[in-house]
Amino acid sequence: MSPQEVKSVMSSGLLSFPVTDFDSQGDFNPKGYAERLEWLAPYGASALFAAGGTGEFFSLTADEYPQIIKTAVDTCKGKVPIIAGAGGPTRFAIQCAQEAERAGAHGILLLPHYLTEASQEGLAAHVEAVCKSVKFGVIIYNRGQSRFTPETVAKLCERNPNLVGFKDGVGDIEAMSSMYLTMGDRLAYLGGLPTAEVYAAAYKALGTPVYSSAVFNFIPKTAIRFYEAVRTDDHATQHELLKSFFMPYLEIRNRSAGYAVSIVKAGAKIVGHDAGPVRAPLPELKADEIEALAALIKKVEQ
Repeated sequence: MSPQEVKSVMSSGLLSFPVTDFDSQGDFNPKGYAERLEWLAPYGASALFAAGGTGEFFSLTADEYPQIIKTAVDTCKGKVPIIAGAGGPTRFAIQCAQEAERAGAHGILLLPHYLTEASQEGLAAHVEAVCKSVKFGVIIYNRGQSRFTPETVAKLCERNPNLVGFKDGVGDIEAMSSMYLTMGDRLAYLGGLPTAEVYAAAYKALGTPVYSSAVFNFIPKTAIRFYEAVRTDDHATQHELLKSFFMPYLEIRNRSAGYAVSIVKAGAKIVGHDAGPVRAPLPELKADEIEALAALIKKVEQ
């Protein structure tokens, strides 16, 4: 898949980030992961992102990463495109990007670099080094320490034709509007805030209607239903699902830092697709929170 084809895939439909399966010892479980992808693929996501943030990229080893991407590519071949997560320090991000390309992934989402602060010049050097290390499409993730100005992105796009997408995880509407008005259709845009459904209508109004759904991991039918409501401006269905599921879901998710991933794994277990534990430093949901989540799921998936 060429970079422009990746851009086309990113420009419409619902995207999702599958959780990564671990066994009871916390090791990668390829059989469980393949079964998860086989379950999710037919529901109609435009692309699945292997080893992304919801897939706990930040906790994976260099040895595990290629196994995860290869499992995703082999399982979903001919069914749904696979975009791989890559990130961290520049040299490690390059290593991941090249491993993903060798494994047959269709592109990468370049997750934020490590803890250190960086200037716009530093961020540009980081992104360009990764772009130049591979031939397939690269999507940058605007989040955490990796926050890009439109001027920086414009210069990067001039020098790197395979930079084809911009995912926003900050939620600054003014900044996102400025990015879109500056770059226009040079990039595909992706809403990437945790529980992106809550912001989907606002982002669509900016001209960036595509977003990634974490809840697709455990309520795929409802995730697609909500996406269709956003796509068709069905405000009644949006409001119904926001009130009955998403806002109460946020109340549980916001009880603890790290729950944005933990609650997704808890949901997958509730619906019979257990992905195993989250890895430290993420915390597991408490028993009463799991019970409350189960009740919400029953309400929308019955």
